[in-house]
Amino acid sequence: MTSVELGTYYKTKNRGNLDFMNQWQQMNGSDSRQPLSDGTETRFSSWTPVTNKACNQQLFQERTTLILHWFDLWTDRQRKEFICRLLRRCSKTQLKFTSDCLAESVPITRTDFTAVLPRFLSLYIMSFLSPRDVCAAAQVCWHWRFLAEQDCLWSPKCIRLGWFLPYSPSDHEYGAWKRHYVACTASLDILTAREAADVYGTLNESLTAPEEQEDRWREHKIRQTIREKIAEHKQAALRTRRAWLNTSKLGTSSIHKPLSLTAALVQLGEKCRLENSRVSSVEIREPWLDLRMSNTLESTCATSVVKTMSSLFCKPVKSSYCPLPHFLLVSSKVPGYELLLAAVQVSVVVLPYDSQGMTLEALLSLAEGVIRGRMMQSLGILVAGSTDELTLTDGLRITEKTVLTPCVREFWEKLCGWVVPASDGGSLNIFVPLASSVAGMDLMRKLSVLTGLNVRAPTGICTGSYQHILSEWSGSGEFPPLVYLHESLLLSWCRQAEGIEEACKELRKHLGPRLDFMCQEIRGRILGLFLWDHIKMPVISLKSEVMQCLVRGLVALMNETPDDPLDFLGHFLLRSSVNSGVKNIDPFPSSESPEGLLSDADRRSAVCKELLNSEKTYVRHLQAVATVFYTPLRAALDSNRAIISSANLITLFCPLLDILEANNVFLKELTERWEEWAPLQCVGDVCVKFCTKLRVYTNFFNNYSTTLRTIDKCREMLPVFRTFLKRHDRTVATRMLSLQELFLTPSARVEEYVTLLQALTLHTPPEHPDYTHLSSALNSLMTYRGFIHKLKKSLDRDLRIMEAQSTIQSCPNLLEGSRYLITTQDVALLSCLNGDIASSLRMYEHVSDLGMFLFNDALVLTEKSVSNVPFCLAVNTTHTFLASVALHCLNLTEITDTKYVRNAFQLESPKRQWICATDREEDKIRLLCALHSAMSAAITRN
Repeated sequence: MTSVELGTYYKTKNRGNLDFMNQWQQMNGSDSRQPLSDGTETRFSSWTPVTNKACNQQLFQERTTLILHWFDLWTDRQRKEFICRLLRRCSKTQLKFTSDCLAESVPITRTDFTAVLPRFLSLYIMSFLSPRDVCAAAQVCWHWRFLAEQDCLWSPKCIRLGWFLPYSPSDHEYGAWKRHYVACTASLDILTAREAADVYGTLNESLTAPEEQEDRWREHKIRQTIREKIAEHKQAALRTRRAWLNTSKLGTSSIHKPLSLTAALVQLGEKCRLENSRVSSVEIREPWLDLRMSNTLESTCATSVVKTMSSLFCKPVKSSYCPLPHFLLVSSKVPGYELLLAAVQVSVVVLPYDSQGMTLEALLSLAEGVIRGRMMQSLGILVAGSTDELTLTDGLRITEKTVLTPCVREFWEKLCGWVVPASDGGSLNIFVPLASSVAGMDLMRKLSVLTGLNVRAPTGICTGSYQHILSEWSGSGEFPPLVYLHESLLLSWCRQAEGIEEACKELRKHLGPRLDFMCQEIRGRILGLFLWDHIKMPVISLKSEVMQCLVRGLVALMNETPDDPLDFLGHFLLRSSVNSGVKNIDPFPSSESPEGLLSDADRRSAVCKELLNSEKTYVRHLQAVATVFYTPLRAALDSNRAIISSANLITLFCPLLDILEANNVFLKELTERWEEWAPLQCVGDVCVKFCTKLRVYTNFFNNYSTTLRTIDKCREMLPVFRTFLKRHDRTVATRMLSLQELFLTPSARVEEYVTLLQALTLHTPPEHPDYTHLSSALNSLMTYRGFIHKLKKSLDRDLRIMEAQSTIQSCPNLLEGSRYLITTQDVALLSCLNGDIASSLRMYEHVSDLGMFLFNDALVLTEKSVSNVPFCLAVNTTHTFLASVALHCLNLTEITDTKYVRNAFQLESPKRQWICATDREEDKIRLLCALHSAMSAAITRN
């Protein structure tokens, strides 16, 4: 077809379309040639004016009218096809609009209420159904079955009938309570009169009126006792249940079928007939119902009834034994004590307390409130201390000399009065290595005589971060740490206790304001659970020997670069295990073996071996400082490409290099003695020789703060040194430690020296030729340890005072003389509205909030203000200096609790007075005890 013919065809087609549109316009009474507002004309054109809104709207109305006219002329099938095509072109928002319009015009009259209502409302509605109706509802659909098998529906129905699960369902398990209900219902045996006659032989037996009345009374007594025991069990379960417990570790998810009640009653009837005892002549005693939540079959309802009837009829003389809980004291001085709170066993009553500002009277009051008059099976003391002392509170050291002072003696007598006697298995377990020294053993003996309990403590042979807890314990019996704590969590905590303390400090600082009104136990357990879940410490459970072999294998793998790395690493580890004799040693000693199996010579050999091995590890850490850090820095300085100056290099590394030189000689001599080891071999002279070189440690500790400041200054001011540290810190050569962490090893090593030498002295007879030298070296090291403790204590006190100084605005200088901070407490300032009436009728008004900073010579009061942060839940707390009162001029009066005021007391100075109140009674007891002690000490000094 030519171009002329194509032009003629399109003109004819367009003319036909225009004729049709003219007819349509005439039919509607309008002209197609209508002028627009801007002077233009549209003759059914296909363009749409975008910028001209009036023209756009006019064309939209015209086209809408045209489409609707066509729609009216179409058939039903065409209309449906048009609607389908139109909906396919719509976006999601347009489809949503269409759905809403349809819902308004055509409302839904029938719908599933579980799909519309929230889930908790649907479950609430289903909770009114009977078990049969709930099972019928589960057959409607899969969604209804999911709702009908929820534990919140079936657990009340089971508990109402006394049916308890023998385990706690895991987080990903549902339907356990329903299956338990079905299992209990299927095995529910009911004795008919004929069956009861076969069991007891009482059918058609005439009973006199007194016998019948006595039998009814006995049955009533049994049922009443069962109801009381079930109620007591429910209350105890609610009190001791840990809401954040990981239930997946408590038991398996299998359902055990309970014991048949008929079979149990048949056996019981035969047993009673053999004993030929009449029920009327038996003394009725109060039965004990075993309803403990355990994984045994005895926790089911049927077995509990059988045990109750057995205690009534078959065992009228002796009552059943009920296990008692254990009691554990945890001090806040223990690094990462929150992790220990999260690892506490369910059967343990734990009391965490703040050792800062705590007194023995306040601690005893807290323990009394937690125990609530119950008897305990054992008492655990997990506090800070050393091989010859306990530190229950700040400033109070319990040693063999101070344990018999009146206040300390009264504390131990009252606290251990809640523990069953030693004849019934009562024990006092102290998590401090007292059994590794003579002074510690004397302290344990005095505590045993004072309390009447079996006192146990670790021997402390294992070195490291709280590894002494995992060492052998004195005495015999069950391994005490596993009585109170879970094994895997305890192992992880012992390896990294000191390292995670820094993370815990930051978390306490941020979470403290949010959890201020929660008790310390709940706060600690929440924080501990958070750390266990996010740090994943239980995963790090390899032994040190395995880790060392693996590190050596990886280093060899990097040097060799073989074709098959996995095969090379496997053969290397196999050779290492054969050569070095790495064994899978159980970290917990066997508690069943008696203590006398190991002689003093064997124990002495074990301590010497531990001294040698730990000394090798310590020297490797010091050698890493010299090899990885000092040697490259010195080489750069000698080649005129200095990273840091010569003065800074000497300040940082010279004291530590002197320590390395002294310890290399000490290690060499120890190795020579061990190679020729015999029962009469001596190491005390080597230790005495080493003690003469302790001045190198003194030089290091005196300049330790300067060393750390120098590292921080060089890292901030010298980018080259910052890059150098980033490249060498936490590598395999440094045992994954930083330079600052390597500088911490000397202070920890001095503590280990004292512990190991005390263990050596304990297991060395006085007639041994090494005893005199060991005693001399031990005395020198204990004196030197006291010097380090004084340095640490002084530095800690200064840091706390500087922190308080920065917290209080407009505060005078607090860092004066020997002043130190004892405790802090937030209180409410009250104003008495009617002071001229009786004290029991006085009313008080809350004026403002105060902060109390108690020092050893003064009490500083601040005005506390709290401001909220926009768009945030956090709050800002500020303290403004209000007053300072000397303690020897301060009068303290306690205000009796009334219905108008609680936990209040009055402070009076020569010029003014303050009426204050705390939120909790425990805070008041702790603060007043600390105030009384500080005021007495201040009056004595003046």
